[in-house]
Amino acid sequence: MTGLERSTMVAAAPETVWEVLADFGAVSRWVPMIQHSCLLSDQTDGVGTLRRVQIARQTLVERVTTWDPPNALEYDIEGLPPVVGTAHNRWYITATPEGSTVTLTTEIATGRNPAKVLIAKKALEKMSIASDFMLAGLAEVLDATGGDSS
Repeated sequence: MTGLERSTMVAAAPETVWEVLADFGAVSRWVPMIQHSCLLSDQTDGVGTLRRVQIARQTLVERVTTWDPPNALEYDIEGLPPVVGTAHNRWYITATPEGSTVTLTTEIATGRNPAKVLIAKKALEKMSIASDFMLAGLAEVLDATGGDSS
């Protein structure tokens, strides 16, 4: 497994951060690089929830694997180039005296194949940009609402 981790501090309670992340189909509202996002089924929350994400010419399908309000959201990302395979994002929200620390970890399964490890590291370099955009977008939407996502 090859991965990267990014974090940011936000002046919002974990429950408020969770409200933004849990609106799973609406990620395009707060991540500028995503042109479109929507749910792919009637299920709107919990494990198994699916969303479609459009980034330029790339279409991704993301399936929730962990739904633990207001602490953790995890999902698999399908639709990456076949040489990369499936990635996994994990959001952790931790309460702090100032609000919350939000950590986003992205992992790509590589096994022991050295070529796959190298490819995953290159893919993660690009995915780190997406992680930075997602964390910045989350912080911006929480700032704009004064930490109140409603």
